Amino acid sequence: MSLNDLIFIDNLPKLDLHGFDRETARVAINDFINDNYKLKHQFVSIVHGIGSGILRTTTNIVLKNNKKVIAFKTFYYNNGCTIVEIDIKP
Repeated sequence: MSLNDLIFIDNLPKLDLHGFDRETARVAINDFINDNYKLKHQFVSIVHGIGSGILRTTTNIVLKNNKKVIAFKTFYYNNGCTIVEIDIKP
């Protein structure tokens, strides 16, 4: 299964960043990825909203620099949500 195969994301673990600033969002995203890596969840969802794009940009930067992230992309049906694939292989 890959990111392109995901249609329904309601059952994925979700992090909602509404109301966060850049630094708090950065810490929350890294903690969320690390927790789901330990729980062996392959796909997760990060809701950053549309707004001015500050949280989306921060999310993309953090995910690019996280070694546990294989791939990520904006969800097809919601531009305010990013789907992340985590490397769960040992």
